[in-house]
Order: sequence, then structure tokens, then C-alpha cells
Amino acid sequence: MEKRMKKLLAFGMGIILGALLFSALSEKEFRIPFLATSTQEKEEEKREDPKSPETYTILFTGDIMLDRGVKKMTERHGENYAFPFLKIKETLKGADILFGNLESMISDKGEDTGALYSFRAPPEAMEGLSFAGFDVVSLANNHTFDYGREAFEDTMRRLEGEKIKYTGAGFSEKEAHFPAVIELEDGTRGGFLGYTEFLYPHAFAKEERSGITNLSQERMEEDIKSAKKEADLIFVSFHYGEEYEKKPNENQKILSKKAIDSGADGGIGHHPHVTQPVEKYEGKYIAYSLGNFIFDQYFSEETMRGFMLELEIKEGEIEGMRKVHYKLNEHYQPEAVER
Repeated sequence: MEKRMKKLLAFGMGIILGALLFSALSEKEFRIPFLATSTQEKEEEKREDPKSPETYTILFTGDIMLDRGVKKMTERHGENYAFPFLKIKETLKGADILFGNLESMISDKGEDTGALYSFRAPPEAMEGLSFAGFDVVSLANNHTFDYGREAFEDTMRRLEGEKIKYTGAGFSEKEAHFPAVIELEDGTRGGFLGYTEFLYPHAFAKEERSGITNLSQERMEEDIKSAKKEADLIFVSFHYGEEYEKKPNENQKILSKKAIDSGADGGIGHHPHVTQPVEKYEGKYIAYSLGNFIFDQYFSEETMRGFMLELEIKEGEIEGMRKVHYKLNEHYQPEAVER
């Protein structure tokens, strides 16, 4: 009887221990996998989150002159016309769109028209612009016709051959006043117009004659409104102001603000050869003068310094601006500096 009672007690204890063991196994087999599945689902939700919008940059540079002292330094110290851009190439290559003002025609054609300073760089200088990564240049400046219409037209053809767009000029009036358009990877289209206040009517493009844009407030407003149909963001390049003056004159302010009021998204200035302030007007940036970018004006500290204007673009909007400062060295090569 006593033995039988011990067996029954042992049997009962076994049932209880078995139940406890089954319960413990159930916790592991069912509860833990459930928690793991929940974590996995959260990780999958993270992966399914839409990618944050890409940020792009448009970089604007100042006056580019590849003749005279720049040519001499390139021939003396460089292997080719990549030389002027070697010290700044990494900064330039980082831009999604690179813009500059071409202050010297690139050609071996035409005759010197007798200007006080006449610039014409040799055809191989085009390799320098390609090396630097320029996407678009303005040809609307006071040196465009230094070697006449023949050199001017030759320059446009050579730019086309290098897949570099030009603005402010064309083989006809329609082309000159039509924006150069470049599309970013997200589909945002940047449009560029160019004007100068210095050249005379013989240089203006006509219906069937090459030339530059004819600057007037009325025509500029018309051009900008037409350009808005072709691009999402419109930037206007101005060759204006007074040489070596550190502040914009009244005409610079009037023209730049008129461009913004007409629908432009930014104004970029050249010609003074020194930098001038950046102003925010109606939420848009106006850089009155970026200074020299590639030039041989060694006679002052101010003409050997400048800045590039970098605009950040996200989802078709300008998100921010920064100045990228540089200093020209003894070979007229821009080198990035803090200030």
C-alpha cells in the first residue's frame, strides 16, 4: 500500500512537471517567434520608407579670360589648358550644373577690332572648359566682339562641339533671347539667360544675324516670362556695373530686382573684377559681382580673389546658398580658401 502510494505520488509529480515543461516550451516556441516577426515587420517598414529627396547644386563662377597672361602661364608651366583649373577642379566637379562668364572668345579666326584690351584664346583653350566641367557659359559681355563676328560665331560652334551650352548670344535673335536649359537628374530644369549693358547695336542679334541679347527692362521681362515655360528655375547673368567698385551701382540694383520681379529665381553679376555683396530680395539671391575666376589682373589683392555662388536645389526649389571663396595664385589658378 505504501509502495502504491509512492508510485501514485511520483506519477502525479511527473504530470505536474510535464505540464510546467510544456508551458515553458510553449513560451519559447510561440511567444518568442511572435516577437521576432514583429521586429522583422518593423525593419521591412523602414526599408519601404520613401527615399528622401536628392539635393543638387548649381555653381556659378566669375569672369573667365584664357588669353594674355593666363595663356603665357599655361604655355610656360602647364601641359594643356586644364592647367588654369587644376587647383580648383575637385570643387568644380562636385557641382551638378557649372556656369561661368566667358570673357574671351576661343578661336583662331577674326581680326582684332582695336579695343583697348582685346582677348581671344586659342582653340585648345576649349579643352580647359571641358576639363573643368562647365555646362553653360554666358557670352554676353564687353569682349565678345573683340575679334569680330567671325571669331564670335566660331566660338559658339566650338562650344557646341564640346556639348557646352551658351546663353546671351546666338546665331539669331530668337536663339540669343532663348534660355539655355539643363535638366537635373530629378527632372528639374534650370534655365539661363545672359545680358550685358556695354555693347552697341552692331553686336545685337537680329532675325537672321548672329549677336548678343539686346538688354532692356521690357525685353528682359518678356524673355523671363517666356523662359518660365521652358524651365522650372530661371537664372539671369548680368555683365554690368563699374570696374573695381566694391558696391553695386543703382543700375545694377534696378536690373537685378526687375529680373526677380519678372519671375527669375536668381541674378548673377560679372564685370567689376572684384567681389560685391550678395543680397536676398523677395526670397531670391542676387550676387552683384563674383569677381575674377580665371584672370591675370595681378596688380591688387581684390582682383586676385573671388567667390563662387553655390545654390542648393531640392525638389525644384532653392534650399540654400553658400559662398565658395578662392584666391588666384601666381599662375592665375584659383585655389579654395576659407575666406
